[in-house]
Amino acid sequence: MKDEQESSVEQHSDSETPLHKPSKWPGRKGIYLLPNLFTTGALFSGFYAIVASMNGHFESAAIAIFIAMVLDGLDGRVARMTNTQSDFGAEYDSLADMVSFGVAPALVAFTWALQDLGQIGWVAAFVYVAGAALRLARFNTQLAVADKNYFTGLASPAAAAIVAGTVWAFAETGTSGEDIAWLMAMIVPGAGLLMVSNFRYHSFKGIDLRGKVPFVVLLAIVMGLAVISLDPAKLLLLIFMAYALSGPGFEGWEYWKARKAK
Repeated sequence: MKDEQESSVEQHSDSETPLHKPSKWPGRKGIYLLPNLFTTGALFSGFYAIVASMNGHFESAAIAIFIAMVLDGLDGRVARMTNTQSDFGAEYDSLADMVSFGVAPALVAFTWALQDLGQIGWVAAFVYVAGAALRLARFNTQLAVADKNYFTGLASPAAAAIVAGTVWAFAETGTSGEDIAWLMAMIVPGAGLLMVSNFRYHSFKGIDLRGKVPFVVLLAIVMGLAVISLDPAKLLLLIFMAYALSGPGFEGWEYWKARKAK
């Protein structure tokens, strides 16, 4: 009887003693600092753009969105160059993009011009936000199978550049948003629809930043930056407008060639 009691005590004791130590909380694994600093900077710039537009500083808001574009372009390349890619970084980057290139441009455009149109204005802004969310969701789900050289649909930073560039270019000349409210009501949802379109856009991911290039390439980059600095608002808007039209233009060219070949 005593042996049975001792045996039951030992079984009870063993059942309460874990066979393995509990695994460490995943948050303690740490994150890579450098690429996530760039992502945080992009997120801050997008948030600043929203605050600046609420205070009536529309030029500063538009410039902040362009700064977010630069930082967003750097975080991924820095992660690849330093071999610090992670699932956390990818998710963080996607959420930051939604703020900086989805919500921020729409609110800047709405505060500057679209609110004067009432219901039409906020619907136009919402179409852009929804387009950005759908674009990012589609990009994340097709990341493993998509062609690295092309985007399907206009990338959200480029769409944000069109909206922010329009605000910057007109606000710089003293034009009020009320004067071009109807133009913005076409540009903003138009950019949103291009993001969810099936048009192909070159991604420029094939550019090797670590490789050597001819001296003339560096000279061309310097000259390009010098030209843009003459009137950054208008020139950047023209560049991204041309890029946005390149998708439909490429598809039209392919369709025309196919028709001609028949």
